[in-house]
Amino acid sequence: MRAIFSEENKYKLWRKIWVELARAQSKEGLVSKEELSDLEKNQDNLDIERIWEIEKDTRHDVVAAIKEFAEKAKIGGGKIHLGATSMDINDNAETIRMMEALDIVEKMLVALLLALSSKVEQYADFVCMGYTHLQPAEPTTLGYRLAFYAQDLMMDLELLQFVKINLKAKGLKGAVGTSASYVKLLDEEKAALMEQEVLAGLGGLESFDITNQTSPRKIEVWLGDLLASIAQTLNKFAFDLRIMQSPMFGEWQEPFGKSQVGSSAMPFKKNPIKAEQICSLARLVVSLSRISWDNASHMLLERTLDDSANRRVAIPEMFLALDEMLSSATNIVEGLIINERKINKNLETYWPFSASEGIIIEAVKKGADRQKMHEVLREISMKAWEEIQEGNANPMEDLLTSNPEIGKYLTSEEIDQLLDAKSHIGNAKQKALTIAKKLANLKA
Repeated sequence: MRAIFSEENKYKLWRKIWVELARAQSKEGLVSKEELSDLEKNQDNLDIERIWEIEKDTRHDVVAAIKEFAEKAKIGGGKIHLGATSMDINDNAETIRMMEALDIVEKMLVALLLALSSKVEQYADFVCMGYTHLQPAEPTTLGYRLAFYAQDLMMDLELLQFVKINLKAKGLKGAVGTSASYVKLLDEEKAALMEQEVLAGLGGLESFDITNQTSPRKIEVWLGDLLASIAQTLNKFAFDLRIMQSPMFGEWQEPFGKSQVGSSAMPFKKNPIKAEQICSLARLVVSLSRISWDNASHMLLERTLDDSANRRVAIPEMFLALDEMLSSATNIVEGLIINERKINKNLETYWPFSASEGIIIEAVKKGADRQKMHEVLREISMKAWEEIQEGNANPMEDLLTSNPEIGKYLTSEEIDQLLDAKSHIGNAKQKALTIAKKLANLKA
């Protein structure tokens, strides 16, 4: 990712576009064979320091790069950039970089989904306590919970593929998008063919039919939304992990190296630093994504330049941050530590409260008064909560089976069955296995 957004790669792409333009123009007699050969020979003879030196005087990066190229290609240098405007070079290069960056993100997304797939399948029927409002709710399975993150990431992958399909280049359309300079050099038909040849030489890029001086910045709004969407999914996963790793829950833990240090002051600390890092970078990505919206909205008439400086920072930084987030998330999932004993302990502690509704329903079905039974369960629950607050085990099962009012309608065996958490997970296992199967079909 760093290589894609490096200055060296940018200038090499500019050189490639200039050479492809000269190659297409040579077929129409605008560039001689000798001039083209000279440009091709010097295409990789790049001196970035010299470009920056020239730019101090020109105050124009593309002009500086043209002059540096012309210094090397003394025969063909006079034909560099013929008919072009700066954004014919810059925007097409940026489209190539964004496409290459999206390819990396796509591969990393698939790798993360494949890592999740094995975990979802492994824990599809492993019952754990579900939490709403960060309070014990009803049981679910760990595989089902993990499948939620996987489903969000699948949606992100679909959105990425949509953006990739629609990520087109400016092409060669000149100062305001009308191709006037190219039509004047050739004619309308030949100018269109020249554009097609150049785009084919750049890896088969497609171009927008309508542009102004730049490619439509709308596509970068979609790009920013995509990267922010992936960041949001990763943020939720990482934030949930931070909660699960806290000692009060203690159910999950991100990998922690044998020599890893959690705190300079507190040697006992095992902080979820990678999850915290993901959440930190997610804030950066979503903040930067707003810049793309502003740029598209403020691209007045055929163009303004107030997008230029910020997108040079915002787009690479979003991709670089997401690269780190996806890498960290995959490492966390692959090495995720599951504390099964603590999960079972939390389930034993809190599930009996949730089971009270089922006990009321079954008792009423056998003739009990619903309101009276609700009061009985309320009193039992409050008593059990008091014991838990004192640090004792949850006595609710004993309180239920020994209660004479409940005993009128339900046997001890029936109460035990109702207190089996596996009887109250619905189709969680089947749903988790279904999404695991979908994920397994992805290609790395």
